[in-house]
Amino acid sequence: MEEESMEEEGGGGCEAMMDDQNHNNWGAGGYGRHLLGPAAAPLGDRLLSTPGPELPAVPEANGVLRGCEPGGAAGKGGAGAIAAAININASTSKFLMNVITIEDYKSTYWPKLDSAIDQLLTQSPGDYIPISYEQIYSCVYKCVCQQHSEQMYSDLIKKITNHLERVSKELQASPQDLYIERFNVALGQYMGALQSIVPLFIYMNKFYIETKLNRDLKDDLIKLFTEHVAEKHIYNLMPLLLEAQSTPFQITPSTMANIVKGLYTLRPEWVQMAPALFSKFIPNILPPAVESELQEYAAQDQKLQRELMQNGFTR
Repeated sequence: MEEESMEEEGGGGCEAMMDDQNHNNWGAGGYGRHLLGPAAAPLGDRLLSTPGPELPAVPEANGVLRGCEPGGAAGKGGAGAIAAAININASTSKFLMNVITIEDYKSTYWPKLDSAIDQLLTQSPGDYIPISYEQIYSCVYKCVCQQHSEQMYSDLIKKITNHLERVSKELQASPQDLYIERFNVALGQYMGALQSIVPLFIYMNKFYIETKLNRDLKDDLIKLFTEHVAEKHIYNLMPLLLEAQSTPFQITPSTMANIVKGLYTLRPEWVQMAPALFSKFIPNILPPAVESELQEYAAQDQKLQRELMQNGFTR
């Protein structure tokens, strides 16, 4: 299917879809119309505010297509009735021509999404990504409307899983002195990519993942990083973080903060592996201070001040 037909179709085709396994009643008063209205999210407003083509003609109770003008012979059941029945108007023809088959999805739509996801997963902070967010958003929207949500979700999960498995292997090959920094880059890069990927798949999330699977896309994608990267590296990473904590300025405070907060987001129970470390960046991790331990707190503070002075910092 040509790209021009994808762009000119707009949002009208989805409203023609009736109740199905991927949608919650896409009727005239359904949720889909609400999303296309002024109250929709800003991204949706910009991309989907242009009215789409008319809905295809719907048969009336007497079997005559609405919008067709039966000729004199139509009421008599002659050739005129047949002519009237096949006199589908232009908007109906256009709608039928824009049906997205599974072959169309695999050959035209998913390759566009695949390429965009690749770029988003591998971009560095501040990079310019030469992709059309409007086109990608539109691809997702149309595939959801044409009931390809299940296939698209499966392809997305497989795509990101393969990427994370490569990331994990690269971390395993990293030397110890670069291990912490590279884990920080991988974590930050992935979380940054999710800020674009999740909004682009908002329609799939709303009308398939939340509705049919009772889950959320962002939670699913964070879980993928936990399972395919963090869980495989936590027992190598944590000793290095504790060693770096005991050696001031071995890594930057921002790197330490990013990793510790990220690990807590991925799996809060990892706090138990190093409560003192997590408590420096996550509030209310440790129990409240008690008066009997004030001297110990003071001793720790003095030790930190001595270490700062040894590294060139003055009071």
